[in-house]
Amino acid sequence: MKTSMSRSTFKILFYVKKGSERANGYLPLMCRLTVDGEIKQFSCKLDVPPKLWDVKTARATGKSAEAQKINAAVDRIRVDVNRRYQELMQSDGYVTAARLRDACLGLGVKRETLLKLFEQHNEEFIKKVGHSRVQGTYNRYRTIYRHLCEFVPKVYHRDDIPLKELNLTFINNFEYFLRTEKKCRTNTVWGYMIGLKHIISIARNSGALPFNPFAGYINSPESVDRGYLTEREIQTLMEAPVKSGTCELVRDLFIFSVFTGLAYADVKALTTDRLQTFFDGNLWIITRRRKTNTESNIRLLDVPRRIIEKYKGLSKDGHVFPVPSNSRCNTILKELGRQCGFKIRLTYHVARHTNATTVLLSHGVPIETVSRLLGHTDLKTTQIYARITNQKISSDMEILSHKLEKMEKEICDAI
Repeated sequence: MKTSMSRSTFKILFYVKKGSERANGYLPLMCRLTVDGEIKQFSCKLDVPPKLWDVKTARATGKSAEAQKINAAVDRIRVDVNRRYQELMQSDGYVTAARLRDACLGLGVKRETLLKLFEQHNEEFIKKVGHSRVQGTYNRYRTIYRHLCEFVPKVYHRDDIPLKELNLTFINNFEYFLRTEKKCRTNTVWGYMIGLKHIISIARNSGALPFNPFAGYINSPESVDRGYLTEREIQTLMEAPVKSGTCELVRDLFIFSVFTGLAYADVKALTTDRLQTFFDGNLWIITRRRKTNTESNIRLLDVPRRIIEKYKGLSKDGHVFPVPSNSRCNTILKELGRQCGFKIRLTYHVARHTNATTVLLSHGVPIETVSRLLGHTDLKTTQIYARITNQKISSDMEILSHKLEKMEKEICDAI
């Protein structure tokens, strides 16, 4: 067995197989592979007139259309054999004539490809939706896969691409494709590249990819000013007249999330068995986030408790609320926001940011506690949700001013 550090001899020879004459007098064209003295051959699936074949040059003679066709086939096969030889050497560190022949014939050597792997990942992922994973994450993977299915044929002129042909150029080209062809914004591109990176990590962990195509790749999300409602705006929303019972329900659900921090999916999935009197004698929500499956235990304040009582018994299958679809909720909230004159576009997710910023952080709840209440696993994620308002800064500085009053007076007197 030759290793990648060993010196290897490799030759390709084309010849016609005498003694195997066809009915028309043509002979089958063969390709002989010699690797370190080992010889294997395979049929080129092409018949050649003996009079056209030159044994010395191992090519067809003349400029006839048939001769050109034969020589084009010889050149194509030679290029393919050389490429497969390099692939085997790169992936395994050695090549034998038998393995090279099998690779050329598509036997024995499994050529794992990106789109096939991605498709298998998505097929396995969808089975977990509703259990350990959520539909939204699956939808994102499906979108990335769809973009790749468009990108690979457009840029590389093939239906799929072997994993071992992936490199930093491929990664950068895909990012450029997302930005230019699909008009994706920076944070959308960032999210899609994280998804692709996860698929690459699967290939690397399985041993199908011995290197990291993302090595040297640099990309980061843009800081986004997340919208939230102030206390005054929350009050304005509650005082706004509503047109129907559904509008009132959606507004109440939004306020419920303002005071609990629960995302839409978590409110929709909330069942009565998740409402428990906890160790301190208060009513808590004991649950796990649908998106991340992380623990999220929330003590209920008066407002969410009142909302729960208001809709008690109106839902089915043990759910706490009869929650409309996400799109329906957002349509109603958008109209309510316009009615109230809010500058931000009101969506259900604004409630979660309002909880982090206006309800918790602005009232002195430490960001570590905010992170636990929101079910985050990383404090950096919480920092995206929670914003230090000017009112909070003013309040904190006022407290600091009182604490430093004596020291400041002494210093001021000395100035």
